[in-house]
Amino acid sequence: MDGSFTLTLQIVITVVAGISAQVLGEFFKIPSIVFLLIFGIAIGRDGLELLHPELLGSGLEVLVALSVAIILFEGGLNLELNKIGQVSGSIRNLVTIGTLITFLGGGMAAHWFAEFPWQIAFLYASLVVVTGPTVVGPLLKQVTVDKRVATLLEGEGVLIDPVGAILAVVVLNTILNQSANSLEIVSGLLLRLSFGAILGGISGWLLGTFQKKANFLSDDLKNLVVLAGVWGTFGLSQMIISESGLMATVTAGIVLRAAGIPEERLLLRFKGQLTTLGVSVLFILLAADLSIASIFALGWGSVVTVLILMFAVRPLSILVCTWGNGMNWRQKFFLAWVAPRGIVSASVASLFAILLTQNGINGGSSIKGLVFLTIMMTVFLQGLTAGAIARLLKITLDQASGAMIVGCNPLGRLIASLIQAEGESVVLIDTDKEDCERAKQDNLSVYESSALDHELLEKAGIDSFGTFIALTTNADVNLMITQRALEEFSPPRLFAVFPNDEENKIKTNKQKINQAFISKLSVKDWNQYLKEGQFKLGKTIIKPQVELQTVHLNSLINSGELLPLLLKRKGKLQIVGAGEEWQPNDEIIYLLHDSRPQLLKQLSGNTVSSRFSLSQLPEVEEIPIATLMKVVN
Repeated sequence: MDGSFTLTLQIVITVVAGISAQVLGEFFKIPSIVFLLIFGIAIGRDGLELLHPELLGSGLEVLVALSVAIILFEGGLNLELNKIGQVSGSIRNLVTIGTLITFLGGGMAAHWFAEFPWQIAFLYASLVVVTGPTVVGPLLKQVTVDKRVATLLEGEGVLIDPVGAILAVVVLNTILNQSANSLEIVSGLLLRLSFGAILGGISGWLLGTFQKKANFLSDDLKNLVVLAGVWGTFGLSQMIISESGLMATVTAGIVLRAAGIPEERLLLRFKGQLTTLGVSVLFILLAADLSIASIFALGWGSVVTVLILMFAVRPLSILVCTWGNGMNWRQKFFLAWVAPRGIVSASVASLFAILLTQNGINGGSSIKGLVFLTIMMTVFLQGLTAGAIARLLKITLDQASGAMIVGCNPLGRLIASLIQAEGESVVLIDTDKEDCERAKQDNLSVYESSALDHELLEKAGIDSFGTFIALTTNADVNLMITQRALEEFSPPRLFAVFPNDEENKIKTNKQKINQAFISKLSVKDWNQYLKEGQFKLGKTIIKPQVELQTVHLNSLINSGELLPLLLKRKGKLQIVGAGEEWQPNDEIIYLLHDSRPQLLKQLSGNTVSSRFSLSQLPEVEEIPIATLMKVVN
């Protein structure tokens, strides 16, 4: 009873510490692995000694194997083949040529600087060829970089993990079996990869078919069927050919995602939660078992080894593997900077340390220490600075420009023309043939289709735009479109025109959808004003003494006579959001409603209603309406 309670307490401590670390990571917006490592070491053998992973015995190996299988499956499930297609050549190069460069460079650095024997040096190198998707994934959620860069990092992280794990096993087997020749080593690697990919592909297809046809099952039970299928695939693959299971799980995830199963979002959420739990438990347990003394015993040579791996080997790998792929130096610099190691390196290194010791080979604790040093240095130096580096390089999505506009009505075409006139890219989407034709006549890029079409949005380049806005005349459609865009693409800035009731307010705040322009906007009315010429287009700059000017500006907005459209702040153009707080030097482009009959305005020679006291809007710069009249004809 005492023994079982001790084990129970160990698991409870592990889970509580792991989830606490995840919560802190979310709160401080930094990779949770930082807190997982700190907490694990703090409560482990060199800390408070609350956690003793050795008490789990062989159960630790089982826990590691099953958790890594789920983690890699979830990584494959999150990969979208249509996105990978844009950078498939670079991902292929990173998984093949990049692995070779890291293997050779890391091995030589570990031998020459950390003074490891050649065989132990290359075993270390095989463990660190991988980049951790469990670190890269959360990092890219916090640092929203250019989509091509993000896709390449995610694809590399998921696909290189099984390759690296199998390579490490082959190298270990070579050390344990000195009689193995080069042909056996290479054939063993290719056999495991090929068999795992084939079995995983079959498993993924069967799971996808089952998910589509098993309508008699609840969604929750379907998710559990997938979990059983993943572990079944992993176990079968391992049973037939040892160490092929990881490749099988990754491939199963990729194929299942490509199958387009119903309620895909529920499965992704379920597997994401399992992965978070698995990563939390594993990192806490492995870090708790780490000897800090063994890391210090490695000396400064080990630090130099990791620095070479980070700042010489990785940049060389990126330079070679992305040659001629069209990426600029900023994107390549970020790729070279971000290569944190994660749970696969940690878990395999921990198991190898045990196996080497059991076989009477020295170096197990040294390898584990150097791998964890690599994890800590890459996570702390690269992971914690990734956001600042991305912003410095100007490749974050919140710095992306241009807009995708759903709605080719007069208001949508006017906004598109204004954005295009500022030198930024813009594309319109609508199902109305006549409105689309008018947009084409105005030299605007337009797609005549539904904005709910996933493939259409990809074709139109949603990933390259900084803003997505839905301003059709149907508020419900606007919300539905933006919610779908958020779920599938997560654009940096999302806007929609919708009623300002409490239900929508709660829903959109949770979904990160902003209300466009003003709280109560009738797109239909403003379209009519534009068609009948009952408007004036203007621009004003907010003076440093902002208070009086903004009071008058807001009174015109609240009266429904003025509609702010675009805002240029610190040289950056953006859509005006409802309730925008004006700042000094803001440049606002707006519409004024002029309700006088068109004939009266022509006879008077004045296009501005006398009801507007424009003198109170300093530095009003009229934009010649004639240059944009074609937009509203």
